[in-house]
Amino acid sequence: MAQSDRQCIAVPGISEALEKARVPLSPAVKANGFVFVSGLPPIDRKTGKVINGDIRRQTRVSLQNVGRALRAAGSSFDRVVKVNVYISNSGYFDLVNEEYRKFFPEAPPARTFVTVGSWPWEFDIEIECIALCD
Repeated sequence: MAQSDRQCIAVPGISEALEKARVPLSPAVKANGFVFVSGLPPIDRKTGKVINGDIRRQTRVSLQNVGRALRAAGSSFDRVVKVNVYISNSGYFDLVNEEYRKFFPEAPPARTFVTVGSWPWEFDIEIECIALCD
């Protein structure tokens, strides 16, 4: 695939926070009819700071960030085909699902839920996805 066959997507509030932290990634990339959304933690898009604490809130903010990336790339939650959830504690499974269902109320996409050791920033969840796009 030629470099011109893919498009890196900037996401207002998220891209700036990642650039400021010197994280070398694009929040989303469009290629071959798909959008690939990077793992997005609960970054407050207004302040650029990571939200920690309550896992429900962290989940909601992470999914809102995923939604912003999808919209910026010309897609939406109803076009998501695969989600990966990375979490610091598998005990959060039910609490994450409570928020997750609000974003995928019907015909949810395929999903993987993985417990990880740690991140370089203080948060408990990161969510990535693959979706169809125009």
